[in-house]
Amino acid sequence: MNIYFSGIGGVGVGPLAEIALDAGYNVTGSDPAVSPITKLLTDRGVVISNNQDGTFLKESNDNKPIDWFIYTSALPETHPELILAQELGIKTAKRDELIAHIIEDKNLKLIAVAGTHGKTTVTGMLIWAMTKLNIPISYSIGTTINFGPSGKLDPASEYFIYECDEFDRNFLHFKPYLSLITSVDYDHPDTYPTIFEYLDAFHQFAKSSGQIITWNDQHSELFSGVPGVTILNPTETNNLSAYGQHNRRNIALVQAGLKQLGFSENTDAILTSFPGTNRRFEKLADNLYSDYGHHPVEIAATLQMAREMSDHVVLVYQPHQNVRQYMIRDLYNDQFEPAEKVYWLPTYLSREDPNLRVLSPEELIKNISNKDDIEIADLNEELWNNIEKARSDGKLVLCMGAGTIDGWVREKLV
Repeated sequence: MNIYFSGIGGVGVGPLAEIALDAGYNVTGSDPAVSPITKLLTDRGVVISNNQDGTFLKESNDNKPIDWFIYTSALPETHPELILAQELGIKTAKRDELIAHIIEDKNLKLIAVAGTHGKTTVTGMLIWAMTKLNIPISYSIGTTINFGPSGKLDPASEYFIYECDEFDRNFLHFKPYLSLITSVDYDHPDTYPTIFEYLDAFHQFAKSSGQIITWNDQHSELFSGVPGVTILNPTETNNLSAYGQHNRRNIALVQAGLKQLGFSENTDAILTSFPGTNRRFEKLADNLYSDYGHHPVEIAATLQMAREMSDHVVLVYQPHQNVRQYMIRDLYNDQFEPAEKVYWLPTYLSREDPNLRVLSPEELIKNISNKDDIEIADLNEELWNNIEKARSDGKLVLCMGAGTIDGWVREKLV
């Protein structure tokens, strides 16, 4: 099978390209930017073009007819490659359809990790634990990890671990053997205009799962009439020594999943030694961390973890999506109290409604309990000097957001 991946360097499509290679398929693709994933794929012999005007797609198809054109949800319907693929009569699909095909073709049992927050970390922990237990696995995770590729297909595996995202209703295309649901808090208003649609999607996902493990503080209506549900209590994290209550919950959830699958080994030491994933409280340098959090619940959980590590926490926060800020602005209240200083950046704009006025930082912080500790800032030299001063004073600096802040900090470090 000959597969062309548009946006091959992204955290959703890139791992799938690695899996397709493992499956023996021929892989080519395009991406306007160089990323860690494109570098890994290039090292494996994949030819990748930075030009997405359709020229490379046509040349590839002329050289060897393309069977599937796989693209990211972020690709607009007017994208030249997508239009050309349709004109050429190539089968077009988003990543979920190809993943489902591979899972069925290889007769694998799907372990899906779903939820508003913590999906990547729980997926990474599960991959880490099963690898350390010498259990053959196939998987796809939506980030880079330092203990393996982002996507892998092991011919000896019985299970496929998948970070099953609710964005674009991706997770509704699967029928998992086991689902681990980390949390449910309204998000992705561009996909789900109301909280009721969001909760209904999780209910549908629950009904499609053979077995479910989740927490007792989730929306009870999600699991009404759904068989095979195991409910965990927060007390199950009491004996774990990892930093951060949310991390202890993640470990307990993974351990419950392993037990459900019949793996009874004690994994406390394995999971507390989990090296983490890219952009999830990732240590970039001494006293400097990067985190993907962009929802009030994630902010509260990550700052709680930071305060367990240090009595002096400085946060640099970049809100993500103006349309999301309209949804969550009234939820900003006491989440920022663990930080003694907060630098608040302008909102990173992505997939926006052009009819919505962009909310200002001043509007977003007005209900925050410790707003006197907040300073409006920009990604500039003044901010970097403040970050460096805080680090040199021994304070833990946390740079948080799903936009450009992570790349900016990494460039400054270089």
